[in-house]
Amino acid sequence: MPLSLEADVTSKRTLKKAIFLHTGWRSAGTWVWSRLRALDGATGFYEPLSNVLADLGFAEVAASRPTLTSGHPPLEAPYFDEYKAFLHEGTRGVSGYRRAFSIDRFSEQPDAEFPALQSYLRGLCEHSAQQGRVPVLKFCRSSGRVQWLRHAFADAMHVGVLRNPASQFASGWLLNQQWRNPFFVAAPFRVLGLNRNEPLARQIIELCDVKLPPAAPASDDAYAIACEHYARSAEGSNAYRAFVALWVLGAYRMGQGVDLVVDMDLLGQSREYAAGLRAGFEAHSALSPDFSSARDLVEETRRSAARVSGIDGQAMRGVHSAALKFLKMQSGVDAAFVERVREKMVLANELTAQWR
Repeated sequence: MPLSLEADVTSKRTLKKAIFLHTGWRSAGTWVWSRLRALDGATGFYEPLSNVLADLGFAEVAASRPTLTSGHPPLEAPYFDEYKAFLHEGTRGVSGYRRAFSIDRFSEQPDAEFPALQSYLRGLCEHSAQQGRVPVLKFCRSSGRVQWLRHAFADAMHVGVLRNPASQFASGWLLNQQWRNPFFVAAPFRVLGLNRNEPLARQIIELCDVKLPPAAPASDDAYAIACEHYARSAEGSNAYRAFVALWVLGAYRMGQGVDLVVDMDLLGQSREYAAGLRAGFEAHSALSPDFSSARDLVEETRRSAARVSGIDGQAMRGVHSAALKFLKMQSGVDAAFVERVREKMVLANELTAQWR
């Protein structure tokens, strides 16, 4: 019995104190986060790096709910409900947040803003810990900074959410086609453009033959506006090349080492895989999310493929090959992860073949 008790104490001592979900736009990361947020022992922070937090007030919190076109799951509380503890009457903005946090970075070393970013995220985590809860932070703007965050938050469980690029892109492209929402088309141009001087970003931009908007204006906000204008009339194949370029940059950082990868394509097809993921979260954090209701997102992409217009899908095989070549050229990526990405590109070839 003493040995059993000692092992139990050791197990508790090694549990991670937070969960960082590193996802991409339209990756179904919000659904994964919602499964964790629903647990009694978790506090779910939605998009801690979003520029929306700079102007957030109590009224905006209440209004931050899924729309009919978002594709997000129903939520018991608004997206940003957990940030109310970091808001103050009469002012706007989440305490500690800076607009500069909202643009992902792909340099090898942390930038000048990182100490402030680290302090801000630590504050979110400590607030949850004081309540005896595990903070679950869901990011769409952290992929390039995964390694910075892993070193700064070694006590957190870092999880990468991976979905094949064709499905992920199509989700955002159809929103633009049907509802004139260019955000998800513009986002890769914005992130790549603001990182174009980083050697890693420059390499993938060239390999994928991405045509970016003109050189960045004076500010990040001005460039974001320029990219939205650019996205409204962007040639479809170029928009997809930009998306794949950003996707594989994020995959590379993920492949350098995370504690767990959530394969969204597999999750909706295999109950065994869903159960294994649940066990993986429980082993690292003691949180036990139920993923059994995951939809088959690959089949959904197949059914909607004929609706994707303005892109020659057959011609996209080249960009998939270029992205995989880029990943194979990098050091420090696990071979099994490279094979997983290769499988994603094979699947993307199949899914894009019906685009016209």
